Parts: sequence; structure tokens; C-alpha cells
Amino acid sequence: MGDDLASEGDTLLQSEKEFHDAVKRNDTARMEELIRRGVDIKAKNNTDRTALHWAAGAGNVDAVRLLLDHDVPVDDEDSFGMNALLLSAWFGHLQVLHILISAGAKISCVNRHGMNLLHCAAQRGHIQVMEFIVQDLEDVCVDETDKMDRTAFHLAAEYGQLEVVEFLIQLGCSHSAKDKEENTALHLAAKNGHFSVLEKIIDVGVDLDEKNLEGLTALHLAAEGGHSHCVKLLVEAGADVNAQTQKKMSCLHYAALHGYEEIARLLLDAGIHVDALNHQNASATHIAVLQNFPAMLKLFISAECDLDIPDNRQQTSLHIAAEHGRQDIAEMILIAGVNLKLTDKQGKTSLDVAARGNHINLVDMIIRADRFYKWEKKVSGKKQTQTPPLHGSAQQCNTRSILSGSQLQEKHFSAAERRQMQPKGFLSHRAGTAAAFWTGNGKGKTNAHGQKWLYTEGRSLPAISYGLGTVMRIW
Repeated sequence: MGDDLASEGDTLLQSEKEFHDAVKRNDTARMEELIRRGVDIKAKNNTDRTALHWAAGAGNVDAVRLLLDHDVPVDDEDSFGMNALLLSAWFGHLQVLHILISAGAKISCVNRHGMNLLHCAAQRGHIQVMEFIVQDLEDVCVDETDKMDRTAFHLAAEYGQLEVVEFLIQLGCSHSAKDKEENTALHLAAKNGHFSVLEKIIDVGVDLDEKNLEGLTALHLAAEGGHSHCVKLLVEAGADVNAQTQKKMSCLHYAALHGYEEIARLLLDAGIHVDALNHQNASATHIAVLQNFPAMLKLFISAECDLDIPDNRQQTSLHIAAEHGRQDIAEMILIAGVNLKLTDKQGKTSLDVAARGNHINLVDMIIRADRFYKWEKKVSGKKQTQTPPLHGSAQQCNTRSILSGSQLQEKHFSAAERRQMQPKGFLSHRAGTAAAFWTGNGKGKTNAHGQKWLYTEGRSLPAISYGLGTVMRIW
């Protein structure tokens, strides 16, 4: 019978494609008509699928029987290593599974990923198929693994199949088996946010702090995935909130990395170390600043994080904010109180870094904060016999309250105090002239390096209007 290819790139002739389509519809009359006309019932498409694959996957019992009556090969695999029997388990067609096994299908078959009948049924949640496999077939091991060393229990947990998880637990499966990445079912349930499955596995009594190959616990994976309900469940069950990975990442690092504020609150309430450092010597605060999450930073400051911790580049949180021009974040850090003299590996202070990036507003803000810190220290020294340290988190300074809200309005200071806070040197109009000289701008505007130069020379800064409405306005 003369035939053309069904379509470009297809391996089926037109009549063969029509036969496959009839099988998908369970149209046995059309199938028989095409068989009488001599169609090749064993023909494969471009993924090596035969008509029997389509019939088994669709659960078309009549089509399956008709094909078996014409002696089609029962164990042929497609390009994914799936035969008709595996497809019937995958799609949960128990009757087709019975028919194929009765026709001699090999029950020990696996696909190219090493998944057997039980794996396919477990991943897809077909409990009746699983019951048949376990109870009626011989030599079935519930802890058989695929090429990733995952058992049916792993797959059911990963894909949130609660009923299957309960069934396998009743069968006595291994609860703590590890795959090639050393993940347990607990890891996979937490990673994918399957709360009910996670709860069931916890109830069995597994080790909540078991680590995978990268040192991640289930709590790490739940935090990294943003599954706050799972984080809360694990914390309440007693998981170690301070566990660290191979790269020394804590759960708080992952929360900061993705901006998961609710998870960060849960972890802080559970007593996680806010200043834990990873392999780059970065705290969760460093990460929150780098990722530009002001609300997360605010949360960490409320938890009294150490803002002066240097990372492996010797950069503090303020250095990072200055480097990336994060003005709102820098403002929060300066209000909290930090040591502005700290330098990075290149010997640069946060002021230097801001100037190098030409972040004019940030330079101005840091200079004004430095003036305030010095004034505050002087005033505190007059009132106390011993001046308390004002910067760093070894002891929280009181600048957070003084620099916030209306307390920074000029009217709250006497004329003498305001004079004390002004650097000695040029008059303001001469500072403007110096700025023009430094920047080459005759309009008296300045750039970041000009501002820094004027300040380090002890000269008054020209007035800069940038509409911040921030706490550093009058300095």
C-alpha cells in the first residue's frame, strides 16, 4: 500500500500514524480496518513508541487486547526505556497491568533511570497498583533503588504522595535510606514543601538532623525553598536550628539569601545564632545587604546582630552597602551604630568605598554620621565618668534612638552644641568654591571624591539638597 511520511521529521507513514491515532481513541473498528489493509502494527514513531505503548498508557483495554491478539511485542521499550507494562503502572491502569502480565510481560523491567513498576506507581500515587505489585507479584522488594539510589519511599515523599508514604511505612520500608546525594525521604519532603508527608515521616521517629552530601539538613532545605510551614514544623519537632552545611551555611543564611522574612523570624525566635559565619566569613546580615533586603536587615538589627563583622574581603555590612549604593540600607546601619574606621583588604573604609563608587548621597550620609558619633561621644563623656563605647555590637550604642525620627531635628540642639558639631576651617561659601575647584563644576556642586576631600581636610561641606527626608538631614 502506497504511503507517505505522516509529517516532516516523523518516522511513521500516514497509515501508521492513523493506526496509532485509532489506538489512542480505543477505536478498534478503525484499527481492524487498517490491519486488513496491511498496516504495520509494530511501527514505531520518532520516540520509538509503538501502538501498544499508546494503548497501555491510555488504559485502552480493548485496543490492548486487539494488539496482543495480533502478537505485537509486549516488552518493546521507547526512547525513555518505558515499555507498555511500566506505562500502565505510571498511569495507574491496573486492568491493563493484569492483561500485560498474563500475556507474559517481564515484571522485572526498569526504565533508563532504573525505575521499576513500584517506583512508577509510587511517584504517581497509584496505591491500588502498588498493592497489586506488592501482594500478587513475586520477589518484590519495597526498598529496591533506581539509578539515583532512590526507593519508592523517596519518590513518594518527593512528590507528596501521602497515601503511598503511609502504605510503605506499614509495609516496613526503610525510613532513613539515602540516595546518591545522601538525601533521605525527610530531606525530599522538606525540600518540596510537602507538609503532611513531612509530618508523617517525623512521626515515625527519624533523625531530624541527618545531613546530605552537601551537609544540608531537612531544615536547611525547607528554609531554602521558602516553606515556612515546614520550617515551623521541623523547629517545633526539635530540629537543630544552628546546624551548618559543608559551606557553613546556616538556615538563616538561606532565609537572608531569598528574603524570606517569616522564616527568618521563626528561626530567630527559635534561638538561631544571628551572627553565624559561612565559608566566606559572611553572616546572614552581609547576605541581606548584598541581596538588598532592607526589611530583613531591620529584623537582624532588632535581633542585635553584629554589623561590624568583616567577611573574607574584610568588608563589613556598611562596606557592602556603600559598594552597591544601597542608601536606605546604609541609613539603617548608620542609625544602629557602627565603627566607621574599619577597613577592607584594600585598606578602604566604607567612606572610601562610597566615594570610589561616586555614591554622593552615601558619602554625605557617612560623613554626617561620623560627625554625629564624635559629637555624641563628646557629650557622653561630659555626662559620665567613663565614656561607653559608641560603635560596634560588643555593646549597642545609643545612636539608634538618637538618630531616629524627629530626635535629629536641629531644634533639639543648642546653638553651642551645633557649633561644636561643625568642623573648623573654611566658611561655607569658601567650601563651595573649593568643591568647584575639585570637581571642575562652577555651579558649586560636588562629587563624592570632592565631598570626601573637603571633609578629610577638616573643611565645611557645601549644602547638598537631595530630598532624602532621612535621619541624616541636618548634619
